[in-house]
Amino acid sequence: MTGLAELRKALTGEVIEPGTRGYETARKPAMALFWHVRPQAVIRCASVEDVVRTLGVARESGVHVVPRGGGHCFAGRSSTDGIVLDLTPLHSISVSPAGVATVGAGARLAEVYDALHEHGLTLPAGCGPSVGITGLTLGGGLGILGRKYGLTCDRLLGAQVVLTDGQIVDCDADHEPELFWALRGAGGGQFGVVTSLAFDTVPEPDTTRFELTWPVADAPAVIAAWQDWAPDASDDLSANLKLVAADGPVQVIMFGAMLGTQLDIAARIVDLVGVHPASENQAGLPYSELKRSLLGIGSAGQPEEPAPIVSKSEFFRRSLPIRTIAELLDVFTRDRPAGERRELNFTPMGGAYNRVPADDTAFVHRSERYLLEHVAAHRESGEEAATQWARRSRALVHPWGSGHVYQNFPDPDLTNWSEAYHGGNYARLARVKRVYDPERLLHFHQAV
Repeated sequence: MTGLAELRKALTGEVIEPGTRGYETARKPAMALFWHVRPQAVIRCASVEDVVRTLGVARESGVHVVPRGGGHCFAGRSSTDGIVLDLTPLHSISVSPAGVATVGAGARLAEVYDALHEHGLTLPAGCGPSVGITGLTLGGGLGILGRKYGLTCDRLLGAQVVLTDGQIVDCDADHEPELFWALRGAGGGQFGVVTSLAFDTVPEPDTTRFELTWPVADAPAVIAAWQDWAPDASDDLSANLKLVAADGPVQVIMFGAMLGTQLDIAARIVDLVGVHPASENQAGLPYSELKRSLLGIGSAGQPEEPAPIVSKSEFFRRSLPIRTIAELLDVFTRDRPAGERRELNFTPMGGAYNRVPADDTAFVHRSERYLLEHVAAHRESGEEAATQWARRSRALVHPWGSGHVYQNFPDPDLTNWSEAYHGGNYARLARVKRVYDPERLLHFHQAV
């Protein structure tokens, strides 16, 4: 590609092309579904100037360019047959005496949590250790502490961004405020390339971890009870519900944490559900240990190697009728091909998530009760069968959904995506896009 030779001379980082050492590893995102995509080059950006120069080459050559912080994108937006801007070398983390964390755009959650733990601090964010902090933040950011402290993007104080014309800008509530507004929840890779973020951290809490399981026969009652109380629970309580169909019996698992030491939290949940579980466990844990302990939940039947994943999801503002729950479970368990793993993941909203007005940030989903995700991991069964199940499962419950979809769980099938992802905030986002990326250098299917 014209310009790569000049980049090799000018960059601090690496230019990795097909046939060169490390290309096969560097080109692959976290999602195995997109391992077939072969970029013309992966640029490991070791400095902000590397980002500026690479964007310049993409602008002049017309080659598609995408930033990659973690690569956990269900729609493959961090892969391209053009240039991948790999930001992982930009992973420095520092904490000020006032508790402001400045985080490089390539940092992963494990790095962020470990660095903040040294100061007794943390952020409301996800559990996956290899998830990129930047992509998570730019699309919102849900997690165990979210009902207490809000989205990850709600803790964002500012960001450094390289615009597509090569300008480097620092934005916050007082500087480039429209760009800062858009960065808080619209989704990544749309208005510029973020190179660092500043966060208002929170104290790292003590927690009580819990995990309760039921046989599949009790799943209708468990789901019905959960959807009626979990979104309205105390801000200190985050109770997720997961159903897994893989090898062995279907798993029905309620898990999460209560902030503080709550010796009776498992018993209280049993009272709320109204059905005695097959097993119940709780333990007091520091937050730094809690995250790691939640990773293996429901992992029975999980392939050792990453398998292609299909995901469909929607937010809900009202409860599913018991008849619909029964139909959902029937579709979930019936005709599952060998080698296919299915999950239904219920995530509670409410709490601090919903105390921010819908137009205060780009993240518009501030009136939802819960998120339901339909996930299929496939290998032998193939993408088509997994996709058919996920589509059917989502369609079955869609009449009770809000029509809104979490930006960090993008769905290429959506036809009304601007409303689903952005609702009434879309027109303002479109104006921001015209100002900061008028040539649409940063683009993908369903981009603003």
